[in-house]
Amino acid sequence: MHVTRRCLLRLLAAGLLSTLLSACPVRSPPLSPQPAAVPPPAAAGASVPHLGLPYEVVPQESMLTILVFRGGTLASAGHNHVIAAHSLGGTIYVPPDLSGVSFEVHVPLAAMTVDEAALRAAQMSEDFPPDVSDSAKEGTRRNMLGAALLNAADYPELILRSLELAPGVAGLAQVRVQAEVRAAQHILSVPVRYERSDSTLIVSGDLPLRQTSLGLTPFSAMLGALQVQDEMRVRFRIVARAAGSLAR
Repeated sequence: MHVTRRCLLRLLAAGLLSTLLSACPVRSPPLSPQPAAVPPPAAAGASVPHLGLPYEVVPQESMLTILVFRGGTLASAGHNHVIAAHSLGGTIYVPPDLSGVSFEVHVPLAAMTVDEAALRAAQMSEDFPPDVSDSAKEGTRRNMLGAALLNAADYPELILRSLELAPGVAGLAQVRVQAEVRAAQHILSVPVRYERSDSTLIVSGDLPLRQTSLGLTPFSAMLGALQVQDEMRVRFRIVARAAGSLAR
């Protein structure tokens, strides 16, 4: 059988898909400007003291999703992926002065999922078609949790801690967050929206974030012809309830 050089490249690319963490669309979706990582000042390692009413994160109602995109000249041979974390845990403390809000949220890495059918459909985009094989999903998850990226065996959690919160108007705020990934701390500025009642606090956000801002190296193969884009899209919705209300 005569095999052209172009077909050979396509076959090689397909063989690497099981090792690909994620992939970027042929037409990358326009993203908002990337928030730069905030250089930590000398005392940035100290988190905010926990004062005020504690709200416990409700895992069943909270979720973190990460959209990762294929890239490179052979990007069309791969997929974009939807990574999700449903098992968030932690506590948010709310004092009378909202500038003193503090939190610590834990994300168990081993519980993260790849390409749940409902979450891919929820993107309502041709960039996230439903036809992702189980082998591609499992290969993506294996590489995501492996030693070259998150190394979940040695560092089973991603931990988010508050450093500073600047309340805005109409339920908006800007939060300086310490993200602990693989035991290393990275400082980020995260815009959030919040809704609060007597017993429930809902915090949500949607932002672009680079893997390199978290100290991670995006996957690349075949001299960059097959790769993962550095920039991801992070979305979260955290529901927390006042500690006393959970017992009722």
